[in-house]
Amino acid sequence: MNTARLPVLRSGQTDELLRRCRDGDEGAREELIQGNLRLVLSVIQRFAARGENVDDLFQVGCIGLIKAIDNFDPSHEVRFSTYGVPMIAGEIRRYLRDNSALRVSRSVRDTAYKVLQAKEKLTAEKGREPDTEEIAAYLGLPRQEVVFAMDAVCEPVSLYEPVYTDGAESVTVMDQVGDTRNTDEHWLEQIALGEAMAALSDREKRILSLRFYDGRTQMEVASEIGISQAQVSRLEKNAIAQIKKQIFVS
Repeated sequence: MNTARLPVLRSGQTDELLRRCRDGDEGAREELIQGNLRLVLSVIQRFAARGENVDDLFQVGCIGLIKAIDNFDPSHEVRFSTYGVPMIAGEIRRYLRDNSALRVSRSVRDTAYKVLQAKEKLTAEKGREPDTEEIAAYLGLPRQEVVFAMDAVCEPVSLYEPVYTDGAESVTVMDQVGDTRNTDEHWLEQIALGEAMAALSDREKRILSLRFYDGRTQMEVASEIGISQAQVSRLEKNAIAQIKKQIFVS
């Protein structure tokens, strides 16, 4: 679309077209739509950073504009743009909420859009982008709730998304995401540990479970199993030694 060719309506023209539109003049309605497309373009700039298709946002914004025209009441003595901008923005927010790649609850999404609005307002007031603490204080919400809400409306990123390209080679997100847990070495250790635990007696397994999973003392374990604390200590040491030996051999 060549925005330079879009018509611009003067205030008096808008008021006249709105009155004619209220009387059922379809031609006036079409002129109003064409004459306010710049308004739609200005609103969708707020959502440009979300990575959405601009053409889709423009079409959704036009739906909001049409709704604003059809529902506007000139007798309220409010400028059409003052009424139209929230209608257009609301239609776009509804579209983004309902068409996100990730499905989250309505309440979380509503919180996210309140956060976005607060962020825009605080940025305009302070001349800089507010931090999470400032946004949370402004909305009267816990910081954690603000963080969760913002994460909920972030677009997912492919692990193969290139983040840097140098000639023929690209660095992807996967290259920058380290996984120190699910490595081949870790899996082998887990297998060896499982085999070593399976070789223990039922009493030894129970002692280790009570000591290291439940956090019991040797005295508490002795009382529950019905043996002395010294026996618990001996069985525990023997079991750990067997496990170490099994893992070392493996």
